[in-house]
Amino acid sequence: MAGEKETETGDTSGDTSGNTSNNKEPLHQAYTVTNVQTKVRTLDGKKITYTQWVKLFKLHVKAFKVYDHIDGTPPPQETDPTYAQWATLDSLVVQWIYATISDDIFARVLEDETTARAAWLKIEEVFLSNKNARAAALENEFTKQTLTGCGGLDEYCQKLKDIAGQLGDVGHPVTESRLVLQLVRGLPTELDTIGTLINQKVPSWEEARNDIQLEQQRQAARSTNNPRESALVHSQSNPTDRVQSQQQQTDNQRPQHQSNYRGNNYDPNYRGPQGWTPPFPSQ
Repeated sequence: MAGEKETETGDTSGDTSGNTSNNKEPLHQAYTVTNVQTKVRTLDGKKITYTQWVKLFKLHVKAFKVYDHIDGTPPPQETDPTYAQWATLDSLVVQWIYATISDDIFARVLEDETTARAAWLKIEEVFLSNKNARAAALENEFTKQTLTGCGGLDEYCQKLKDIAGQLGDVGHPVTESRLVLQLVRGLPTELDTIGTLINQKVPSWEEARNDIQLEQQRQAARSTNNPRESALVHSQSNPTDRVQSQQQQTDNQRPQHQSNYRGNNYDPNYRGPQGWTPPFPSQ
């Protein structure tokens, strides 16, 4: 009986050990993230706007089941058994936030003993405060963009898109049709024809961009085959060159005078006073 009791006790002890191992809480999947920057682009307010960053960051925290750390969900009480794990995960989300913002923004929002929600609201304040003043400055910058002021069509289009995104951040979204109209407005005169066609049909942003690119390629091919025509187009599109060309044409139309000009009363048959002999024989 004693042996059976010991055996039963031993079996019970073995079962208890097994149950303890099976009841161990699994590691939260958020801890598997090794480099958050591969999933969320760095917020700088220019190339990556606040709105773009918010969308990417929300996708990331939802995928790893920690969205409740930034959406305003109240944290558990400190006496709650889950509070320790929540606090650890919250610190991890704070690290993700700090790791995906530029150095300038980081210096403005860094605080001691902060939470993910507090850091999230701090970044929102940086970008969404003084909306009207920011919107006015951005509107002015948006309407001043031109293709000739940029390094090419790609840079010009990207600048327009970036500023449009920033305007959306401050509550002044730019519609696609307005973006297309501004794209055409900043084109040089040699692209007036394609600009007129785009204004007439108001295509999508990508269609308008492709149309302009194709027209540039067509003109580049023509200039390769006919350099003289290309030079003419360039002079017509450049106001300074056009003025210089007109000035040269005017100069060419003026009568040409001999370099040995002798005055308005010069008479080629005059031989001097009577009785005067010229020092050299006349030709």
